[in-house]
Amino acid sequence: MDKKPLLIIQMGVPPQPIAQVVGEQSDWFSAALAAQPRELLLVRPERGERLPHPDAVAGAVITGSWSMVTDRIDWSESTAAWLRQAYHAQLPLLGVCYGHQLLADVLGGLVADNPKGKEIGLQTVTLTAQGGNDPLLRDHPAHFDAYLTHQQSVLIPPPGAQVLAYSDQDGCQILRYGPHALSVQFHPEFTAAIMTQCVRNSANALRAAGHDVDRLLQLEQEPHWARQLLLDFVAQIDDDVVRCNPAA
Repeated sequence: MDKKPLLIIQMGVPPQPIAQVVGEQSDWFSAALAAQPRELLLVRPERGERLPHPDAVAGAVITGSWSMVTDRIDWSESTAAWLRQAYHAQLPLLGVCYGHQLLADVLGGLVADNPKGKEIGLQTVTLTAQGGNDPLLRDHPAHFDAYLTHQQSVLIPPPGAQVLAYSDQDGCQILRYGPHALSVQFHPEFTAAIMTQCVRNSANALRAAGHDVDRLLQLEQEPHWARQLLLDFVAQIDDDVVRCNPAA
């Protein structure tokens, strides 16, 4: 079996009120993948940490962020250049929220503020016909719940990308760029505790924008199928290794 680690690219840090209570993005992904028998390698570009050569890792997950892709921050742009290289090297890639937008931007899509406003809380994601036939999603129900919190969206997907899912507020909830790369606007790594803290941290701004904060805080169950996508992505990396190396 391939022993290369799974790369977690942490895109900045959460606001302190969130980090103090529930930790940071790498903590959330580590917890979500705790049962997966694969080493995780954490790299934080905003600290000046260098990303490894794509050949040195089994795949990469690009996390969410409280930055904006359109701000063109230096460490984000250097990550974008690495993603372009990794994509053409056919490294398995999964972009999440900010990572979703950054990957779409790298490959020629349009990212900007969502004209429908901020999408936050537990929302329903609906598969397209292509999504229902996608190898990673064919066991998913046509509609499933997911945690979301984002202001910007992929407004126009890159040329050739497949839209696998959408929500009422965002037409590009899951994008497939090729056999090895896809991205999701929602947060498969989130738990109710993380989502709750994100809502509480933005409560005043959410109320001012007309959101029902009390309703957003009513999170009765974890969205199983959103998390399953993350787990299946990592499992698929191992499956691909076995198919390519039958003696592994």
